[in-house]
Amino acid sequence: MTEREQILAEAAKLICGDRQEAYGPPQENFKRIADGWAIILGWPVSPEQVALCMAWLKIARLVNGPHRDSYVDGAAYMALAAELSE
Repeated sequence: MTEREQILAEAAKLICGDRQEAYGPPQENFKRIADGWAIILGWPVSPEQVALCMAWLKIARLVNGPHRDSYVDGAAYMALAAELSE
């Protein structure tokens, strides 16, 4: 299995398994986060925007050097953003 396949498989395992079990369905969890961010920011935030912002956080961290978990989490957040955009 290539590195990219391993990262995508690990991301899928996390968001379809452990994390979903721990945090609930993405739509509900990211809506809860979006509602809190909207209070802090003073404007509406969508669940998709939460996923995109979290992916950006992981990308920003990678500027300082490679970290496998940031690649995995970034891939996971982008997959969730795609799902939440529907």
